[in-house]
Amino acid sequence: MRAGETVARRVSLRIGGMSLPMPSARPARTAADVRRWRRYLADERAEAAVYRDLAGRRTGEERDILLALAAAEGRHEQHWLDLLGDDAGRPLRGDLRTRVLGWLARRFGGVFVLALAQRAESRSAYGQDVDATPAMAADEQIHEEVVRGLATRGRNRLSGTFRAAVFGANDGLVSNLALVLGIGASGAAQQTVLLTGLAGLLAGALSMGAGEFISIRSQRELLEASTPAPSAARALPHLDVDANELALVYRARGMAAGDAQRHADQVLTRLAVAGTTSGATPADLHASHAAEEAAGVAPDDADDLETHGTAWGAAISSFCFFASGAVIPVIPYLFGLHGTTAVVVAAALVGIALLATGAVTGLLSGTSPLTRAARQLAIGYAAAAVTYLLGLAFGTTLA
Repeated sequence: MRAGETVARRVSLRIGGMSLPMPSARPARTAADVRRWRRYLADERAEAAVYRDLAGRRTGEERDILLALAAAEGRHEQHWLDLLGDDAGRPLRGDLRTRVLGWLARRFGGVFVLALAQRAESRSAYGQDVDATPAMAADEQIHEEVVRGLATRGRNRLSGTFRAAVFGANDGLVSNLALVLGIGASGAAQQTVLLTGLAGLLAGALSMGAGEFISIRSQRELLEASTPAPSAARALPHLDVDANELALVYRARGMAAGDAQRHADQVLTRLAVAGTTSGATPADLHASHAAEEAAGVAPDDADDLETHGTAWGAAISSFCFFASGAVIPVIPYLFGLHGTTAVVVAAALVGIALLATGAVTGLLSGTSPLTRAARQLAIGYAAAAVTYLLGLAFGTTLA
């Protein structure tokens, strides 16, 4: 009997002279069931294609993981094919979100696409659908975590520069809009407002770039100061095994005394067996990852340096994005607009830009783009409104 096929009759089973009815079979499939199953089938096919496209742009472990996800979507696809049977019909197209995701995967395949795929997995309806198995619902939840892990690698690689870019663009948009509206509301001439906006653009961009450079360089210097020195590693094979002062290094980095002594004995024994100083590395001066994390010390400084980005990269990114954001409120005045018209156009342009940056941030962070966009807009407009009202107040007072 095909999955989903109806059975209207009840089967009786006689036990000790009693007639017990067997439970009724699943109700007859409806046209709505068939449509829903076909939609699920189309989405599974589309999602499998997305993962294959992403795998085609990667190598090694990431490629294998993505292909495994595609194979899992293939198992889900087969489930719906079994349910549909002869009703599978011609293949449908996946929903719009999945088709857009596939288009992006074929052309870009970066962290942005992985972030979208993470959100797509989180929206699975299998947990509430009686026709999806518990294993399928569990698969989708785990798939979200797998994609989150892959996306995290990309987020870590771009987080330093991306953070500077987002902060720079939003600071440029909000601060220069507030500056332009405040000066404009005071009754200043159009030329004055324009010059003020351009001065704010240049001053703010230089300040942001310099601030990011100093911030990232200082952070890297602090991390480098916590990294064991190569010269200390070369001294390890010459330590007194009986005294074993290497244990003090591990204790200073947060390891318990007993654990530190055992770990130090293991390291020195390994070096003694090797019989050469070339086997010692700065990593031998680290405590275990667990102990370092408990003590608040990063076990892998290279990863931290990668996460924070380069000082020059962050500075240039911050300068450029601040300038690109700060120029938007000035555009109406560059085209000769003034008064209320210029204020309305500047506010509208900045509002669109704030929505865009908020949505992109939301997508990359795996949260709702609409929520992030609305938050960016509300904060930006609130700051601009305060300075605009102050400008009106000062303008009235001066008049």
